[in-house]
Amino acid sequence: MALAHTRRLNKELAEIHAGTPVGINLVNADTFEKWLFTIEVMGTSEYEAKKFLLMFRFDNTYPISAPAVQFVVDDTHKAPVHPHVYSNGHICASILGREGWSPVLTVIAVCITIQSMLASCKKKEPPLDNDRYVPRAPENPKKVSISLMVSPLLA
Repeated sequence: MALAHTRRLNKELAEIHAGTPVGINLVNADTFEKWLFTIEVMGTSEYEAKKFLLMFRFDNTYPISAPAVQFVVDDTHKAPVHPHVYSNGHICASILGREGWSPVLTVIAVCITIQSMLASCKKKEPPLDNDRYVPRAPENPKKVSISLMVSPLLA
């Protein structure tokens, strides 16, 4: 019997293959552990004509808990400079956390949310605590401790 997360990911992948919203494209979904998408903001924005690579990592608790989602940062890919995106690709968005996640959310819903977050950006600037957070952050954004995320203004 297939696990619940495998059934859910199979269903979502079928829907993705049937079509994705403009600016969101599946790059790779060879396994149910990691999927890659390109995200492009459509229309006039701070990120016009830019494509970013977004990685989803799933464990067997999906969709009860959120996937680990981050922008890919390597020799050929950079994270967008945005107040809610750290230079290591980690994304600060409520829907990716324990409190904001809901099992009814899908991979495409997360992509649309991130695309919208980028589209609404008025000023390209990193998070205020980027220089403090990035050197101490684990590679997987789901493994970030709450103490690492405390605002430097509160610390």
